[in-house]
Amino acid sequence: MALTVRPRLPAAARLLVALVALAGRPRAARADDLEAWNEALDRGLSSRRHTIAELELGAIVLPGAPISPAQRGGDLPAGLLIGKGDATLEAGVHTLYRVRPSIAIGVAVELAPFGTSDSGYGLGGSSGLSRTHSRDYFYIGGEGRWEPLHYKLFEGWVGVQSGFIIVADRFTTNNLGAYSPQLGAPQVNERTEGLSAGVQAGVSYSFGENFVMGFTLRVNAWFLPSTPQCSAIGDCATLTSGALAWDGGLLFGYRLPL
Repeated sequence: MALTVRPRLPAAARLLVALVALAGRPRAARADDLEAWNEALDRGLSSRRHTIAELELGAIVLPGAPISPAQRGGDLPAGLLIGKGDATLEAGVHTLYRVRPSIAIGVAVELAPFGTSDSGYGLGGSSGLSRTHSRDYFYIGGEGRWEPLHYKLFEGWVGVQSGFIIVADRFTTNNLGAYSPQLGAPQVNERTEGLSAGVQAGVSYSFGENFVMGFTLRVNAWFLPSTPQCSAIGDCATLTSGALAWDGGLLFGYRLPL
């Protein structure tokens, strides 16, 4: 007896075939079939253990960060100002393992390398040189999510986040004609290291079998040294003791079932 082996189509091809088949049915039947297909896909995504890699694009806001009056609200695209402190673009990567249908744990790396350029804050400390100041932010740590809200392909979650934060203050001499080698390099970097802990919340939507997109918002408390690091000419780190940071943005993810 001969056996016939039918190759398994990719997920995108199966979806296309299903939609074509639905198009030829009456409207009521198409609605019932589509509802059943969504429920089956929903059960499959939430019942299987899987990993997910997410790319995040958004912003970080520090309402209490020192900044000159002209730069309050930060430097975001389209002239968007948020709060009275610093705000700048941020990108991140999250890798999560879903151990249960409603619980996921993982790690996150977040980076804000394009700090607000502020020429009115920090004039070279004791040197009197005209300086432009900016801050870069880097975070790495762990996170956990609990997803109590689950409706079809939509999910809502809350969670916690904790890890290490690095703040890099950069001071750059504006008038190089006034610079002399005895004062050191034209750019001075002062790095501040500390701990970060906070809470987060978000929503996501799954499309296809492997792809997801959503939005997340976090608030973190930063615990930093109380004594700032300073350069030889008096450029000092601008964040000390503690700071409150809000950040978040759009998420684009890919699921890999195990």
